[in-house]
Amino acid sequence: MPDAPDDVTLTFGGTATTLLRLGPFTLLTDPNFLHRGQWAHLGYGLRSRRLTQPALLPAQLPTLDAVLLSHMHGDHWDRVATRSLPKATPVITTPEAAGCLAKRGFTDTSDLRPWQTHELTRGDAVLRVTSVPGVHGPGPLARLLPQVMGSVLELVRGGAVTWRGYVTGDSLFRPVLGEVLQRCGPLDVLVPHLGGTKVAGITVTMDARQGTDLVELLRPPVTVPVHYDDYGLFKSPIGDFVAEVAARRAPGEIRVVGRGETVSLRA
Repeated sequence: MPDAPDDVTLTFGGTATTLLRLGPFTLLTDPNFLHRGQWAHLGYGLRSRRLTQPALLPAQLPTLDAVLLSHMHGDHWDRVATRSLPKATPVITTPEAAGCLAKRGFTDTSDLRPWQTHELTRGDAVLRVTSVPGVHGPGPLARLLPQVMGSVLELVRGGAVTWRGYVTGDSLFRPVLGEVLQRCGPLDVLVPHLGGTKVAGITVTMDARQGTDLVELLRPPVTVPVHYDDYGLFKSPIGDFVAEVAARRAPGEIRVVGRGETVSLRA
């Protein structure tokens, strides 16, 4: 890819909440502002208590170009987000989540189906968002869990992609995710949602093994893991992922970012 002067960074707020500064664009992902000890409601009577403090809060946020929401679960869009984010905030998400947000008064939602795209424009720069299908639960459990999408984000200048990243959303590993490379091209960074989340003993987000499978499949030069230790349902700690990547000599560099810290998304 051609060199570009644009700064590309991720600030980690905890869970899957990040502040992405992609050239002139600023995105918030999966806003989870609950504090330690508060409960996230996951539907069907399921809930999980937060174990950590958020490092990003609504009052600290800059002006946003959009919110990127992978799916509608209480640890990805909570009651604080509903109460605190301006109702005119653009939200890029699944059709199911867009419908939920409309009922909560949000007026600017873009509902993407698999492989559909949405573009943001600022000056001569374009940020292209492509929805990647995700699998939140295996077999029949998938029908009980919300629609989930990953997102390929592409920063475009003069018609050329200068940076490309993939945020997985709460998807299990499936070999079909290799289609990201076929449809969009090679990645500069992978941001996987990990944690090995278990519901009724069934894994519904990537654990260390599945996360490493994805790194081996997509071969990104940089991987920045998120969503791994904030709730009691997360059963696969970040150390397991780092060790698995090292043991298998998976490609690229793993950049573990602490809550409140900012990391570059360039190799």
